[in-house]
Amino acid sequence: MRAILRTHSGAAELATAVGLYAVYELVRGFGSTSLASARAHTADIVAIERAFGMFVERGVQNAVDALPAVPALLGFAYMTLHLGATTALLIWVYRSHRRDFPVVRTTLVLATAISLVIYVVFPAAPPRLSGLGFADTVTDKAGINLSSESLGSLYNPFAAVPSLHFGYALLVGATLYALARRRWVRIVGAAYPPFMLFTVVATGNHFILDAVAGGLVVIVAYVAARALAACPARAPAAVALR
Repeated sequence: MRAILRTHSGAAELATAVGLYAVYELVRGFGSTSLASARAHTADIVAIERAFGMFVERGVQNAVDALPAVPALLGFAYMTLHLGATTALLIWVYRSHRRDFPVVRTTLVLATAISLVIYVVFPAAPPRLSGLGFADTVTDKAGINLSSESLGSLYNPFAAVPSLHFGYALLVGATLYALARRRWVRIVGAAYPPFMLFTVVATGNHFILDAVAGGLVVIVAYVAARALAACPARAPAAVALR
């Protein structure tokens, strides 16, 4: 357990990240569910949002669709920033703030593990597959068919709750804000999570509650990572018996 809270060589960290992502993609597709079952869970999410006056996603998407070029740009951002920004953050923290790297990395690992369990237990359709009139912006405007056979083999379309697009963005933004020395970088960090929330809603890939769940998962993972880091290393048996 203590090994995951140490900083290893760059090659070891890279190999670990690649291996974990491969496991993530493999496990994320576990379990079998139908579109009807996933939509039933989505209906529960929408019912909660309507009860609290939060069901604004369709209005947001319709407003964005009326803007030239913006839907395509948001679709591109949705496809690239999730892994691109997260990878860039890990590299930056490893090189410039190595003391903080284990907690950041462990938070990412724990958040992903928690999310995988939820994906299997609670498969939910994203707005674009909910049958509620949402458009698939990434496919229609950015030209990337999320329902194609090639992409469909790489991800589970019903892994919508929690939204790790937002969860990872929250981790990236909070880390930048906490560790960056330049003011403009801290501003970028503060703006990144709201931008990602806007992106996932406008592209029809997540509801607001999906993002809330993603944020909560990352917060829980961060608290757990900090708790693990604060635990003193166990004394060797020979010393403990004295």
